[in-house]
Amino acid sequence: MPADAAQPRGLPIGALLLILAIVFINFASFSLIIPLLPFYGRELDASPVQVTMLFAAYSLGGVFGEIHWGRLSDRYGRRRILILTTACAALSYVAFAFVAHYWLALAIRVLSGFFGGTMGVCASYVADVTRPEERARSMGLLGVGINLGFAIGPALGGLLAAPEAGLSGFRLPILCAAAIAGAAAIWSILILVETNAGGRSRPSAKLGDAFSFVGGHQLLIRLFAITFIGIGTFASMEAVFGLWTARNFGWTTHELGLTFIAVGATGVFMQLVLIGPATKHFGEGRVIVAGLIVLALSMILQPMIRQPIAAVMLMSLLMAGHSIAFPTAGGLISRSTPPQAQGSVNGLVMATNALGRITIPPLFGFFYQAGGPDMPYYAGALLVGIGIVSAVQVVILREKELRTREVVPS
Repeated sequence: MPADAAQPRGLPIGALLLILAIVFINFASFSLIIPLLPFYGRELDASPVQVTMLFAAYSLGGVFGEIHWGRLSDRYGRRRILILTTACAALSYVAFAFVAHYWLALAIRVLSGFFGGTMGVCASYVADVTRPEERARSMGLLGVGINLGFAIGPALGGLLAAPEAGLSGFRLPILCAAAIAGAAAIWSILILVETNAGGRSRPSAKLGDAFSFVGGHQLLIRLFAITFIGIGTFASMEAVFGLWTARNFGWTTHELGLTFIAVGATGVFMQLVLIGPATKHFGEGRVIVAGLIVLALSMILQPMIRQPIAAVMLMSLLMAGHSIAFPTAGGLISRSTPPQAQGSVNGLVMATNALGRITIPPLFGFFYQAGGPDMPYYAGALLVGIGIVSAVQVVILREKELRTREVVPS
């Protein structure tokens, strides 16, 4: 029987908080390494390209994890999968804390991403245990968990690390991540109840149908291009920022950790306070254009101003542009997709986002290595400029679509 038909008795607060904690842990673990990258890479004799590959590796593992764990949770139940993945994630972080060779570190990051690829399982759990009228609010809270993970993960990594101690100086923040994941596994054992006993597998999302649908929809083609370019470029700027500030200002993980507290707080504020009124007043297309313009400006100005306080402000501005552009693009993709295609199209969105985080950061690491520390910022602004052109076309197509609906007789 479908979850909706089962009529859940209400929203189990303890279980929901645990699911939010798991989402938070996954994204905090993904972003925890950001301020450590230049110093960790130096200890492993890694080039800038290899450093950014460490950043992208987690997303690569996450792609396979989302596909694998979502299907297994349909077959064997959500609770078992969440206990297994959080426990294995904890073990992978312990291994990462003590690794001493680059390629082994890269492999472990892929493995951590694989066990962290449970966003779909968490969303399915929330759908299983909430009434239909509560679902939108509960799913929205998952976004808060993601943003808090991006805010606190880099701060945790930056403030607790001691790069002057060599590789051993990175163990404390990574072991903290392991401890949090281990605590989540124990919490899952004690709190979570099974919501899907297995044997009720949903049909697998057909990505081929999603490709066909998106390929025939001019608005969606442009929105997918925007998300691929923008999310990949944003992830690249996060990966490069530590290298750039270490080179220009001599910053350590401590300064980077403090910076990412401000960056994360900006993202949470934008999504909780500004994005709703902005889209209601100006429309999704214009909000996407504005967010991309802010994103491009923050990149252009960073090497031009080249001052420590400006670096913090411009990185926060980068997060502001990201936080209003890409949730809005995702929402417009969903609004432009019929109910019967939501699953497959949303699966394709997740794959596109992950592909951007996997492929673009190493490319920008090459720009850093071959063209100098400033080159990734100018290349990023140019790439986002292409996205702005697509976003302007989104505004035109969206307005044309809305006018067409108005003249169709009811």
